[in-house]
Amino acid sequence: MTHTGERKAAMDSPEVRPPEDGLDARLVVDRGAFRLDVALTAAPGEVVALLGPNGAGKTTALRALAGLVPLTGGHLRLDGAELDRTPPESRPVGVVFQDYLLFPHLTALDNVAFGPRCRGASKAEARTRAAGWLDRMGLADHASARPRRLSGGQAQRVALARALATHPRLLLLDEPLAALDARTRLEVRAQLRRHLAEFEAVAVLVTHDPLDAMVLADRLVVVEDGAVVQEGGPADIARRPRTDYIAQLVGLNLYRGRADGHTVRLDAGPGLTTTEDLAGPVFVAFPPSAVTLYDARPTGSSARNLWRCKVAGLESHGDQIRVELTGELALAADLTTVAAAELGLHPGAPVWATVKATQTHAYPA
Repeated sequence: MTHTGERKAAMDSPEVRPPEDGLDARLVVDRGAFRLDVALTAAPGEVVALLGPNGAGKTTALRALAGLVPLTGGHLRLDGAELDRTPPESRPVGVVFQDYLLFPHLTALDNVAFGPRCRGASKAEARTRAAGWLDRMGLADHASARPRRLSGGQAQRVALARALATHPRLLLLDEPLAALDARTRLEVRAQLRRHLAEFEAVAVLVTHDPLDAMVLADRLVVVEDGAVVQEGGPADIARRPRTDYIAQLVGLNLYRGRADGHTVRLDAGPGLTTTEDLAGPVFVAFPPSAVTLYDARPTGSSARNLWRCKVAGLESHGDQIRVELTGELALAADLTTVAAAELGLHPGAPVWATVKATQTHAYPA
């Protein structure tokens, strides 16, 4: 097991207290009708992603960690020190904002040197440190360039270098890849993953992009309506979603019901047959690719789950067609373009949907 894996396993144990070194926070912020109440812990070297829909409270949580939004309750400790009343400029925190916020009149070198200068370093020392960080980011040849001369990926790396040049104990990244085009995003994501792997303190990433979260983070904290709804490793979140939002993010059909052996009676819909033998409240999930559609009731099919449905909508989904279905069970199915054409699918078309029990996954709710 890796050191990160050991840290995560330890933190998952209910008997282990939050780390004395690292982040230990309960962020309570009341803003009119909205209330944020999120607990966050992280060990040094761990990358935690705050994931959630727009308006969930992710950015409010990040701004509270940075000291830009005051807490109305809870606590905030970093490496054992209370930060609740520490002004933002005095916190050992580095921030990479979504729009980077580079100073347009300064060169890349002086942008990076700005942080160390604010922390008391001499001009020469700050510029030397900044030059080292630009070199690590592969930007030594762009030290004299101003932000308008930089590409989106280069600007992102300058912003990251500026945040890291102060040697923060907490690195905050607010949608750091959102402003990049698809090709640049792929390249910069790989670079950012490498830099975060080398970072020895705590990093908190805010994103609504599940791929960014899955690739960059050791642990995901999913926030909806100001509260944590699920927390765990990327693989566990992807395999065992607990809300419709998470299921949609990872591309699964998700249902809740009550299991009696291999049969699950859904809260809203018919029964489902699964391979798991469970009892009590459960979730059942399966991917849209597991759904097979027929234009007439199939005969001889080995699928244990069969429903009469109607096509509610169709849209391109990568190189396939995503079919949204209503009827006995609301679900999504992925078909090839050829299969969709052969079935003559269109909104309102009647179909039969099947899913094999071996392609479902049931787990306790």
